[in-house]
Amino acid sequence: MRVIAGKARRLVLKTIEGQDTRPTTDRIKETLFNMIQGDMPDCCFLDLFSGSGAIGIEALSRGARLAVMVEQSPGAAECIRENLKTTKLEDGAAVLNCDVTTGLRRLEGKGYVFDFVFMDPPYNNDWEKKVLQYLAASSLIDEETTIIVEASLETSFDYLENLGYRIVREKDYKTNKHVFVAKN
Repeated sequence: MRVIAGKARRLVLKTIEGQDTRPTTDRIKETLFNMIQGDMPDCCFLDLFSGSGAIGIEALSRGARLAVMVEQSPGAAECIRENLKTTKLEDGAAVLNCDVTTGLRRLEGKGYVFDFVFMDPPYNNDWEKKVLQYLAASSLIDEETTIIVEASLETSFDYLENLGYRIVREKDYKTNKHVFVAKN
């Protein structure tokens, strides 16, 4: 796994051992960032269920002003910190070592409004729905925020309209998909 483009291009990132994380492949990460590259410079990026931090680090490398990475696993959070040192992108980053709900609550009221929220939760556990429910009433996003959910191909988003969201774009891959969501 490596940084695809930007200031830290080609630097290799560490991942944690075991099956607890599913790093987004370089090919999928490159496709994702090619779709949003024009909005990266100076943006605020929130990476939930961060794993190794590869997505947030890619955002920083491509010009994001700030990337907040929320990861519950202490080992993975340490891996993110090591990857930030390797890429020399620590200045624009914050790592919250806590569960996602706690992380979102900690960020409330601190003036953050994120341009992008990326989440890659464990598949088929409704985590994306819980996060979207929380964000629907949160000050962390607004009508300009793009929420990107990495999910299994089987994941249904038929509840989005009831929460005040719409699907802006959907990109299917062989084994998963990215769903781009915005507030109505």
